Amino acid sequence: MDAEAMKMLAAGISMGFGAFGPGIGIGILGYGAVQAVARNPEARGQIFTNMIFAIALAEAVAIYALVVSIILLFVV
Repeated sequence: MDAEAMKMLAAGISMGFGAFGPGIGIGILGYGAVQAVARNPEARGQIFTNMIFAIALAEAVAIYALVVSIILLFVV
């Protein structure tokens, strides 16, 4: 395998693993928020505010993985 193919493979694997965790985490966060609102509808605003904040933090991990993949493709 040549170096270019290894770069492509490394970028794909890093993006795949880097997006897998946040994807599952965001799904679990959404599920928990829906369950919480179903149990206590009065707390909807606070629950969704905290959910959006937690989703943004989880999504940051995927963005870091994207940056690493781009570095692997174009810099290395």
